[in-house]
Amino acid sequence: MKITGGYLKSRKINSPKGENVRPTLSQIRESIFSCLFSMIDFENKTFLDLFSGSGIMGFEAISRGFKYCCFVEKDKKTFFTLKENSKKLGLEDNQVKIILGDSTKVLSKLGTDFDVIYIDPPYQSGLYDIILGGILKNNILKDDGIIIAEHPKDIELCIKNFKVTKQKTYADKTLTFLQKN
Repeated sequence: MKITGGYLKSRKINSPKGENVRPTLSQIRESIFSCLFSMIDFENKTFLDLFSGSGIMGFEAISRGFKYCCFVEKDKKTFFTLKENSKKLGLEDNQVKIILGDSTKVLSKLGTDFDVIYIDPPYQSGLYDIILGGILKNNILKDDGIIIAEHPKDIELCIKNFKVTKQKTYADKTLTFLQKN
């Protein structure tokens, strides 16, 4: 898998093996960052990649100008692949933080608020609403911050405390961009 934009463009990263891993396709990554670029300036911004997997979304963010990305991954083997990818790309400790843990449980321990939070849990896990509630409860999204949820188009998100600022559908996937009400 290759990074599609920024100073790390065309650099390859490893993707963990397994049926639970669904790396975000390059076309969708391009679309996400194109939409984000029209909404915010990436310089000095922070990115949270929940359910990180290979880390491709967070690495794209760093490559395109975000100053910092925090990755959260629950699977131990995938976590080590993520650490290897970070090292392979030559990223510094002040650019990345990689946490081994359950995304639903670490939200209260992150100790910072983020400009962009990307969520892409296992599709049928029922975690979308839990994570959105946890983001609000733990106040980890800046007031003008953006949440990007990648989800199947047939899954409705509970967004009562958010407003949808953009939504795009690609075949069976939907990208929903949310901000606080």
